[in-house]
Amino acid sequence: MLAATSVHVSLDGNAILRGVDLAVAEGEWVTIIGPNGAGKSTFLRAVGGFLPYSGSILLSGTETGAHSRRQRARIVASVAQQPVVPPGIRVFDYVLLGRTPYIPLLGRESLQDLSIVEERLHALDLLPFASRRLDTLSGGERQRVYLARALAQSAPLLLLDEPTSALDIGHQQEVLELVDGLRRAHGLTVLATMHDLSLAGEYADRLVLMSDGTVAASGPPSAVLTEELLRSHYRANVRVIDADFGPVVVPVR
Repeated sequence: MLAATSVHVSLDGNAILRGVDLAVAEGEWVTIIGPNGAGKSTFLRAVGGFLPYSGSILLSGTETGAHSRRQRARIVASVAQQPVVPPGIRVFDYVLLGRTPYIPLLGRESLQDLSIVEERLHALDLLPFASRRLDTLSGGERQRVYLARALAQSAPLLLLDEPTSALDIGHQQEVLELVDGLRRAHGLTVLATMHDLSLAGEYADRLVLMSDGTVAASGPPSAVLTEELLRSHYRANVRVIDADFGPVVVPVR
């Protein structure tokens, strides 16, 4: 689904990504972890076509820059940390924006488009907010709306940049279970970034540790969430506890 080779990104003359190689198979859930400034969000933005880069990023075998914006939106859907939201827009209309790649120019949304939007709102417990202005919702509620819009795109590749950062623990589980259920039911491929290491290890098939713009480690959660690697790249004292559902990372004094 995704093959990135020697990806470099510089912003304002500063090298942010320094030759990133990363492949994600169809149906796989890969989560990128790493300290602040490692280049995690920058890499997702490059994959989504929002930043210029050198190297190669293939989506389903085609360089991402070769797709039109409309074509790319049918392949990859993104949830940014701070999405751009039209002022005064209502929740239903914002989620409906996810159907834009399927609506003909100068045309109108179909009954199928409306049905998909309603399904996504229902799945994320957002139907009661459908007529509310998005800017009146709490941070966690808005985060779920952003995810609903991305899921409404029905794209096979989903990019999630810190998808649970504004959510309480209950909605964190609901959102991640929903994404995982869609992945298993429809072959969705997920590439995410997360700061909660234990949660990242519980849901991802594979973790990629980025540090200083490069890939420092990649593999199953048990191979990446080690005390030695986390101490080296996060400069943190932690204890990693093996649990039935995956490694649990606990900060220690």
